[in-house]
Amino acid sequence: MSEQQNNILLGYLTEVRGDGMKARIAEAHSNEMPIINIDGEEMLAGQIGSYIVIRQRHINVLALIFKTWGEDRFDSSDNRKTDRFIALIPVGEIQENGTFMRGVRHYPTPGAKVYAVGLTEINAIFSKFRDYNFFIGQLASHKDYHLSLDPRALFGRHFAIVGQSGAGKSWTVTSLIQNTIKAMPKAHIIMLDLHGEYCWKDKLGNIQSAFPDEMVQYVDALEMEMPYWMMTYAELVDLFIDRSDKGATLQMSFMREILQQLKRKEAKQIGLASVSIDTPIYFSLAELYMQFKNANEERKDFGKVQGALFGQFDEFLIRMQSRFNDVRYDFLLKPKIRNNSASMADLLRQFIGLGEKKANITVIDLSSVPTDVRPAVSAQVGRLAYEFNYWNPRRRDFPITLICEEAHAYIPREKGGQFDGTKKMMERIAKEGRKYGVSIGVVSQRPTELSETMLAQCSSFICLRTSNPDDQAYIKGLVPEAEGDLTDILSSLGRGEALVLGEAAPLPTRVQIYRPNPEPKSNDVDYFASWRIGPDDLNVEEIVNLWRTQTRK
Repeated sequence: MSEQQNNILLGYLTEVRGDGMKARIAEAHSNEMPIINIDGEEMLAGQIGSYIVIRQRHINVLALIFKTWGEDRFDSSDNRKTDRFIALIPVGEIQENGTFMRGVRHYPTPGAKVYAVGLTEINAIFSKFRDYNFFIGQLASHKDYHLSLDPRALFGRHFAIVGQSGAGKSWTVTSLIQNTIKAMPKAHIIMLDLHGEYCWKDKLGNIQSAFPDEMVQYVDALEMEMPYWMMTYAELVDLFIDRSDKGATLQMSFMREILQQLKRKEAKQIGLASVSIDTPIYFSLAELYMQFKNANEERKDFGKVQGALFGQFDEFLIRMQSRFNDVRYDFLLKPKIRNNSASMADLLRQFIGLGEKKANITVIDLSSVPTDVRPAVSAQVGRLAYEFNYWNPRRRDFPITLICEEAHAYIPREKGGQFDGTKKMMERIAKEGRKYGVSIGVVSQRPTELSETMLAQCSSFICLRTSNPDDQAYIKGLVPEAEGDLTDILSSLGRGEALVLGEAAPLPTRVQIYRPNPEPKSNDVDYFASWRIGPDDLNVEEIVNLWRTQTRK
């Protein structure tokens, strides 16, 4: 590697710890404009976010600068001078053959020389990952260098994209998928789009998308029909039973018994030898309701004696009836197309991208779905993807990644909440899915509100600007201890700029994500322009009608 080494001495190591180091900048670079030239590129010596290499005999430790400061002192003539220092995070070792290895096994001692790192050495570090041609952006410290991630680690072991509102999460998701398709044209991705950002209808009713038309399939969850009979027992409990109700335990027990009866009845008709509470076969919701109603009103001895369950299901019946009468739930509770067990295969084909239109990306638009039922639908989509590949003999040839937008809304950190069944299903995918070719990419602006189990299973993190101190501290706790101090820069990241941590990157990297082309429909409202040249009047009657019919444009 000697031919690749730069000989620009930046300073000398002054302190060595297991999780960090400090160095004093050489006097030649301690002036007010410490410009150095490496590989034809000018940069400031000791700039935050840049890389350095510490050399001592056969030791070559690569480190990242995350802090710089000055300390005043007075010389023998009583003249004030300022010494500059840098704080370093060791990220790996450069072997004698020029290859990079993550982690530090041989630590240098104070006094070791610190050298600047240029593009030639960075190329040696990233060369292994560049072979994938999965480029996502440019290094913040070297704009001419493009970063490639390891798709096996990113998609195979789950990942998280976190950042506050306006930091560029939708931009990052879109850019990531666009570049995924370029590098891997047979990718299989299912997106849960909660706000209609990735596929949308224009004023003429035509579908517009942030992805190539021939590779994307738009699915409106309301038109798709996600029938109730494909939901698990836990998901049905989330939908119909209030867990805080004092009679919730009895309601759940009775529902389990009735569901087993109804599914055994259907199993006989379609020739299934055995059936469980979660077997996805058709049953009549009206019949389930009547069983509860009959038990609730049962009287014996000509009405003189009340049945054992008399009056126990009043709350359940009211809740179920309100759901059934609400037109917003028709796509779930009143299926017109998928109202028999045989229709399941067609549904799976549609959202896996194997229907009439073959597609790599299936965008499931949940923007028109009632907020309180989105978690149940999201969990159902995730579970169907998991179950599909669990039973797929060719699962290793057909891996699927599920992108969960606003994941904190339906995979919450709290325990025993309203959507506990939904959360457990998603956590099961996180814990077991990769064995069966199903991975998850969670996207959230509040990692502190997201399931700890979910984040603990993620091996890679793309962290965008985060100002909230609680979220910063939480992210710091997720990454390896030696890299934790890097999270201090999260509040200073620009839009679309990210800190990539974890197994998918060769080392912790600050990167400017490529601007997606086309962009998602997620731009902030331009108050200045709208309040200067906006409309003078609105069609309020149309708004009222759209509100009443629960139709979004």
